[in-house]
Parts: sequence; structure tokens; C-alpha cells
Amino acid sequence: MNNFKATMAQCKAEILRTARNKRFVMFSIIMPVAFFFLFTSTMDSSMQVGGVDWSSYYLMSMTCYGIIGASFTTFSNRLSRERSQGWIRLLRITPLPSWAYVVSKVAAQGIINLFIILMMFIIGGLGKQISLPVSAWIQSGLWIWVGGLSFMALGTLVGSMKNPDVVQVLSTILYMGLSVLGGLWFPVEGMSSTMQTISKFTPTYRLGEGAWNIIAGGSVDWNGIGILAAYVIVFMVLSSYILKKQEAV
Repeated sequence: MNNFKATMAQCKAEILRTARNKRFVMFSIIMPVAFFFLFTSTMDSSMQVGGVDWSSYYLMSMTCYGIIGASFTTFSNRLSRERSQGWIRLLRITPLPSWAYVVSKVAAQGIINLFIILMMFIIGGLGKQISLPVSAWIQSGLWIWVGGLSFMALGTLVGSMKNPDVVQVLSTILYMGLSVLGGLWFPVEGMSSTMQTISKFTPTYRLGEGAWNIIAGGSVDWNGIGILAAYVIVFMVLSSYILKKQEAV
């Protein structure tokens, strides 16, 4: 019971710290909302992408964009800074078990991601009168929420670096680059055939594709699940190896 209370307290602290983070507010809330209204207002509202009207399509893109920003850039920066400040070493001498630290991190990020999804869906539904079946809202939201785990894994890998300033720059470059390459800013159909082929191997494209398929009336993309799961495994194995090497030194 004490461990549970300690874990909940740590989870609450993580949520509050994230909510006060200016980078989180900028990249995961302000930018996705601003891009959504900008590009859905300037483009032809009757345009369709993959059988889906532009507003619905871009809502899913920007929801993914916000989730990636929170799960990757904010998460990696926080991990790196805590390690550089000796926070993790300090926790080892406290009664809080090591698993509670990990669980609180994942749980807090999961709650934050759920908030972003609900916020974007409400904004899209009310601000642009987007109407989708209830099942499509739920399934696409769950897909994006679960798919965010792959970017938490990537955030863990990048956050294993000891220099927070380098992590901040690297995570921002990867975040922007993968978002553009994965078709979140604009559809991959507008890219060259070579770039389209490359984009389909990125986790950003696979996250967006799953949501786009669902609102188009399609089924869950098992290839996308396999690729995202592979990314989670690779990122976690690499980050675990790096952390063990650093501890050995």
C-alpha cells in the first residue's frame, strides 16, 4: 500500500512538472492546434486524402504530432536532465522502489497523452464540426494512445545521453524531421516515390496511417503494429544496453 501511494504521488508530480514545462505546452498543445486550424482553413475543405475529408485527416495527423512531441521530446529531455542532476541516483537511496519510478513515468505520460488526444478531438469536433462515428473516434484515439509507446521508447533511448543540451537539440531535429517525413505535416502522396517508400518505414507514418485507415472505414493495420512494436523493442534494447554501459563506467 505504501509503495502504491508513493507511486501515485510520483505520478502526480510527473504530471505537474510536465504541465509546467514550456516546451511541452509549445510543441504538444499550441503547435498542433495552430497547425490544425491554419492548414484546414487555408486548404480546400472539400479536398480528400485517402477517401477521408481533409479536416478529419489532418486532425489525426496533428493529434499524432502532439502525442509524439509529448512522448518523445518532453520525455527524453526530462530523463536526460534528471540523470545529469543525479536525480536517479538519489532515488536509489530512498524507500521508493526502482519499478515505481518507471511505472510513475509511464503512467504519467499515458495520462498526459490521453489528455492531448481528448483535447484535439474536442477541438476538431467543435471547432471544425468534424463528424465521425463514435467507434471511429474511440478506435483512432486508442490507436494513437497505444502507438505513443513507441515514441516513449525512442525518448528513453535519446534521454540516455548525459548532456541535456545535446538531447534537446537532437530530439527537436528528430521530432521535426520524422514528422515531416512521416506525412504528418502534409500527405506523403505529395512526395516523390523514393521519399514515399522511405516514409513508410518511419514510426511517425505508421502511427498516422493507423488513424487515417480507421477513420476511412478500414481495419487495423497489422503491418503498422508490427513495425511500431519492432521499434519499441529496438529502442528499449539499445537504451538498456547504453544505460548498463554507463553504469559500468
